[in-house]
Amino acid sequence: MKAVLTSFLGGLGNVIGKREPSMLFQQNGLVDTLKSHWIPNARMLMICADPCNYEKNDSIFNCLKESFPMSGLSVSHFDKCDDRNPDAVEDLKNIDVLLLAGGHVPTQNKFMKQLCLRERLQGYRGTIVAWSAGSMNCADMVYAGPELEGEATDPSYERWITGLGITDINLFPHFQSLREDYLDGLRLIEDITFADSFGHDILALNDGSFVFIDEGKTTLHGEAYLIRDGELKQICRDGEVLEL
Repeated sequence: MKAVLTSFLGGLGNVIGKREPSMLFQQNGLVDTLKSHWIPNARMLMICADPCNYEKNDSIFNCLKESFPMSGLSVSHFDKCDDRNPDAVEDLKNIDVLLLAGGHVPTQNKFMKQLCLRERLQGYRGTIVAWSAGSMNCADMVYAGPELEGEATDPSYERWITGLGITDINLFPHFQSLREDYLDGLRLIEDITFADSFGHDILALNDGSFVFIDEGKTTLHGEAYLIRDGELKQICRDGEVLEL
């Protein structure tokens, strides 16, 4: 199995509040990495983040089915999986690229469990391409940091949940835009994520950075930071590659 875990994949342009197809991110060799391992005329399936949000799912899907070919990645078949067609995951052996969408981590995680996706991926020989929540849910034990109003102060909110088991790395995406954010009156990084990092490593990625997993070898591409025991340290810069 190969996996490309991004903060943001690109491909989703925004024109006057409407999603439009655009090129996938090229920073740090993302598209080149995909191309070097791409099966021509790939068969693709996207696992949606919210199985009930049909409008959003269709909008993202309609963009990406053009964005991949637009970026030089040929596709012969592309489908999406939400609660309209959960049986789409039953034939993963014929799927070359499994795309895991971004969204709300616990919502997507619950849907993945309903699909028994972790079990179905045992022995999968294709490529997983993910962004944001999709990348986070690839961890064995996922750090589902609070992101919606009320989650940071809810004592019943689960911050650690079982994921797909593709990696042991806990990813924190969109770091460049979230590092100054507040949630429920708390600083998202200093008050929430730092506190959650004691005893855990959390890898914070900027958009344009990604983790590449190739048959057990893991490399980090682009600007990223390690959050550990309440401290933040930059470990990689744009244009650099770090073996993890």
